[in-house]
Amino acid sequence: MRAVRGPGDGKCAGVATLAHERTALTTAGGTSMPVRPTVLQDRYRNRGTAFTLEERAKLGITGRLPAAVETLDEQASRAYSQLQQQPSNLQKYIYLNEVHDRNQVLYFKLLADHLDELLPVVYDPTVGEAIEKWSVDYRDSRAVYLSIDRPEDVKASFESLGLGADDVDLIVVSDAQEILGIGDWGVNGTDISIGKLAVYSAAAGIDPNRVIAVNLDVGTDNEQLLNNPSYLGNRHARVTGKRYDDFIALYLETASELFPSALLHFEDFGPSNARRILVENSDRYRIFNDDMQGTGAIVMASVFSALKVTRGRWSEQRLVVFGAGTAGTGMADQIHAAMLRDGATPDEAKKNIWLVDVHGLVTDDMRDLPDYQRVYARPKSEVSDWSDGEIDLLTTVEHVKPTILIGTSTAHNAFTEDVVRALAEGVERPILLPLSNPTSRIEVMPSDAVPWSEGRALMAVGIPVDPVRYNGVSYEIGQANNALLYPGLGLGTIVSGARHVTDNMLLAAAEAVAGQVDVSLPGASLLPPVANLRASSATVAVAVARAAAEDGVATKSHDDLIQAVQDAMWQPTYPTGDLEGGQ
Repeated sequence: MRAVRGPGDGKCAGVATLAHERTALTTAGGTSMPVRPTVLQDRYRNRGTAFTLEERAKLGITGRLPAAVETLDEQASRAYSQLQQQPSNLQKYIYLNEVHDRNQVLYFKLLADHLDELLPVVYDPTVGEAIEKWSVDYRDSRAVYLSIDRPEDVKASFESLGLGADDVDLIVVSDAQEILGIGDWGVNGTDISIGKLAVYSAAAGIDPNRVIAVNLDVGTDNEQLLNNPSYLGNRHARVTGKRYDDFIALYLETASELFPSALLHFEDFGPSNARRILVENSDRYRIFNDDMQGTGAIVMASVFSALKVTRGRWSEQRLVVFGAGTAGTGMADQIHAAMLRDGATPDEAKKNIWLVDVHGLVTDDMRDLPDYQRVYARPKSEVSDWSDGEIDLLTTVEHVKPTILIGTSTAHNAFTEDVVRALAEGVERPILLPLSNPTSRIEVMPSDAVPWSEGRALMAVGIPVDPVRYNGVSYEIGQANNALLYPGLGLGTIVSGARHVTDNMLLAAAEAVAGQVDVSLPGASLLPPVANLRASSATVAVAVARAAAEDGVATKSHDDLIQAVQDAMWQPTYPTGDLEGGQ
């Protein structure tokens, strides 16, 4: 769990600002009992054993620490050793939270130094396990909780932070309806927002003192939670309809009014709401949905790299998406936008996109199609001779001969040998992106797909996998991890002061990610590794800021944009200067 705090003026809701201030408790007998000095309890200013002897004297904490004075690197080395002793990723998650409780700089130093190793610990998949136990294990709160039952408290809840209009760069909000692969977890989903912010700060240097995590508690349909006496959220079913929409509108209006420079990141909203909220509000607010736009953009990065191999054009691609939810259709939207940018008309682009869902190929005669599927529904007359009933994935692949096949279905092994071989028979170098995770839900493992396609499929997947050896070539399979893209996108949006997140900014981010790999060698990965995310995020941020200026949505200009991005990146170091002024 994460805290929220103001800028470097030392302000923090509920925390004393003077490092030397002490409080006292009065016992029943009337004697005064001193309480531990606040600087050692303030995660923002505490340096623990890194305080020098002089600093300890100045702060009134002489004798409260061991004699040794350590550097941050020495502290991080010890903390990493302690972390390695934890028996499971969940215990590592808990340990890191405890470090964060004590010392924010040390926490982010650990993350930044071991980011590729710790990403799965602080976020997906470990955060899912932590969320399931959140109410039972609740210890501390570092988020803003907005209840649909008390909309009158929304503004006061933000104002309680004591933050000014220019003090916040980023707010991550979730109503926790569709958490990763585990569904609806109500207020337990708070750690989704907190974890996302941790990645933003570790990967792109978004200042953790200038962010807010928000949970929108609109109830839950999870009966396990509603019947659990430990559950801390609203004990009623999820609110829907106009009352829900009014609450979302109130959140957007209030957050943008109080913090007009903040990027409003939406995370893990349900499929019936995520796309609609984005579409209806993207022109009015600085809003971003990572599940739709971030996932779509990382897919775009994979295709950008693949097209360098095939030498094809965007306007010539034929796309089949298997799993036509909001994530899958979000990918279709962005590929559609790329087709338009490459010269295709809207109708030409739509004619090159096919969606396959649980009931087969999406056609215009199907009842109750959601808006996002209806856009790409194929005319029934066009495919009437393909099958007497539902048109399955294999039939679709055989007729369409797609250049790109994307899987977001969570249907394990849905890309059978027949499907992969049909894909490879249709085009010389098919782009195959089975993106569902975890491993138990992926549509096909690369260890199967590479030989089935005779080594011709250009692949990226949604999980980390080992290289595949086939016919003497080692095939490096890139992981389509959104962390390669959204931290840099957020940083670029902040640096440019962009009023909106545009399609061109998303495409620029995707191209910047793709530009970090060399696909000329046999078996080369389509995506860069996550090991050097801070450098990668800086590259993405520069591209995004330039695109914002091109689109006319930037409100800030810089003589040296590359240096401006570097200067904007918060570093996990102990600052010099006045110890009483905060960090």
